[in-house]
Amino acid sequence: MNERYSRQVLFPGIGKEGQEKISKKHVLIIGAGALGSGNAEILTRAGVGRLTIVDRDYVEASNLQRQQLYTEEDVAEKLPKAAAAEKRLEAINSDVEINAIIGDATPELLEELAAGVDLMLDATDNFETRMAMNDVSQKYNIPWIYGACVGSYGMSFSIIPGKTPCLNCLLRTIPLQGMTCDTGGIISPAVQMVIAHQTAEALKMLVEDWDAVRQTFVSFDLWRNQYTSLKMSKAKFAGCLSCGEDRTYPYLDSENMTKTTVLCGRDTVQIRPSKSGKISLEQLAGQLSTLGYTVKGNPYLVSVEMGEERMVIFQDGRALIHGTKDLTHAKTVYQRILG
Repeated sequence: MNERYSRQVLFPGIGKEGQEKISKKHVLIIGAGALGSGNAEILTRAGVGRLTIVDRDYVEASNLQRQQLYTEEDVAEKLPKAAAAEKRLEAINSDVEINAIIGDATPELLEELAAGVDLMLDATDNFETRMAMNDVSQKYNIPWIYGACVGSYGMSFSIIPGKTPCLNCLLRTIPLQGMTCDTGGIISPAVQMVIAHQTAEALKMLVEDWDAVRQTFVSFDLWRNQYTSLKMSKAKFAGCLSCGEDRTYPYLDSENMTKTTVLCGRDTVQIRPSKSGKISLEQLAGQLSTLGYTVKGNPYLVSVEMGEERMVIFQDGRALIHGTKDLTHAKTVYQRILG
């Protein structure tokens, strides 16, 4: 057994057998922001066999207060979070196979990645993606761990297909939608508490100690010294379209995924192209420079200055228009630049 995991092996809940199981498991993390970077680092240090990270954004200065994998250098280089995370995680533990994907966690991508995944961790900032994760979980029998935080408040719940209510069931009981945006700010300890709950449950699942997995929905407010743990077994709904008797997995229909959306808590609109495909960033940068735009870039993206607005274009044709929440205006800008 690798000496680096000796303290973890000494823990009775894991031991040598548990560590061997961890080293053979594949975890999929959706989102590489505050929760995603923290979850990824802990599982990488714990020696998980394979880690796949999906994220659509890049590192900005406002991330550094709570997103522990990133540095000022990442901000200066405008590195996509998935790429920056991959670089840092590989430096932490070369035993772990890291697979970073820069892009949206669409239903198509989630289903494509589902094969061979043992566990999914929610570290996204929107319910559209979470609901798609939930349907993938039920369709392919993959457990996943919900997590969210804002301000000093956080929550987490472990979802095991066939045993617990799914997220679609929970939405009938608990008003979770208010936790999607960070417009109220956030303190790092709240992030770390949710990460602790998620990774503790993740380790239990990875070593297959299912009896130890938390059966309750946990929420807390660190500033107000409040902690709640609710039993959710009665929330399971037989008519649920995601996990019920006549399930249809409605959130895996790509037609239900919006192409244009305002990013959570930001004056930024994301636009996804109607057709997937790679574009030549180098060629695009040259064309935009010729037209008089101020252009900066790296192998992953091109940033275009447009007065008070800025547009960041990724290799898959996806773009972030900063400085606006107007979807119509953002579409106009997108068409003007990318045609």
